[in-house]
Amino acid sequence: MKTIQLNQPITLLVVVLNYKTAALTIDCLRSLVDEIDAIPGSRVVVTDNASGDGSVEKIASAISENHWHDWVELMPLEKNGGFAFGNNAAIRPVLASAVSCPYVLLLNPDTVVRSGALKSLLTFMNEHPEAGIAGSRLEDLDGSPQHSAFRFPSVISELDFGLRLGFVSKLLSRWIGVPPIADCPHETNWVAGASMIIRREVFDAIGLLDENYFMYFEEVDFCLRAHRAGWSCWYVPQSHVVHFVGQSSGVTDSKRPPKRMPTYWFDSRRRYFLKNHGWLFTACADAAWLSGFTLWRWRRAIQRKPDTDRPNLWSDFLLNSIFVRGVQL
Repeated sequence: MKTIQLNQPITLLVVVLNYKTAALTIDCLRSLVDEIDAIPGSRVVVTDNASGDGSVEKIASAISENHWHDWVELMPLEKNGGFAFGNNAAIRPVLASAVSCPYVLLLNPDTVVRSGALKSLLTFMNEHPEAGIAGSRLEDLDGSPQHSAFRFPSVISELDFGLRLGFVSKLLSRWIGVPPIADCPHETNWVAGASMIIRREVFDAIGLLDENYFMYFEEVDFCLRAHRAGWSCWYVPQSHVVHFVGQSSGVTDSKRPPKRMPTYWFDSRRRYFLKNHGWLFTACADAAWLSGFTLWRWRRAIQRKPDTDRPNLWSDFLLNSIFVRGVQL
């Protein structure tokens, strides 16, 4: 495994994790050229989670052909250990060194950074020392905003996710997990890990991302740990980042037919609730979702609404719930 060159201060470390998405990663790097030029001392590390499909060679070739080697390093990893594992591999040696690096940005490979996006995040963090984490406004290619600032999952939010009833969501608006998209910076519980900047002191206080999550919920867990340590998390809509949703994972790609939710999603959700809230809270959250989704299925059948849910979602959720799998992490 290649190690990062740590011979000079780093203003901003950008980590891009690749797994079989070389073309997307190269486009992401291309969008970073002017951003990196605007922030002297910034560097990008592309980690590759043992793609085995020629990704490393393709990305290395792009770095060489475009003369990006002054600011991009490629770090092939020995296994696919998941999102946290791949990002931590780049962050860990920097934190362990004596090199100054005040900020780390996690950036998905299925993103294209708009002009000024990184500078906006960096400026915000410099002007708000109480902020430990901040996230960009994620958007579609046409500029339509995506939800990227959220409340921590709760029993009420799980009921709302399962039930999908508009007037109930309005009644529960103070507690639902996905609040309306705002145009101004505001404090939030957690932000999407597709473009998330983290102050170094947060890592010093709470450690790295939890590698027991393979994919999903690791950024929720990290933001909750930071919150409990006294750090605030902010949404910064002045930082615009195009996000081709689900292209890097295939789980939430709206252009493909829905497929079964992968087991690792259920594993991550289960870990988040048990680790952070205990078995009773987890049982209530699971019961709330199952009850809400059952009512939604009845309503959908009565109203003859089309079935757009993932195949076997109810049964897969039940089989992965605390009621079947128990309380062991």
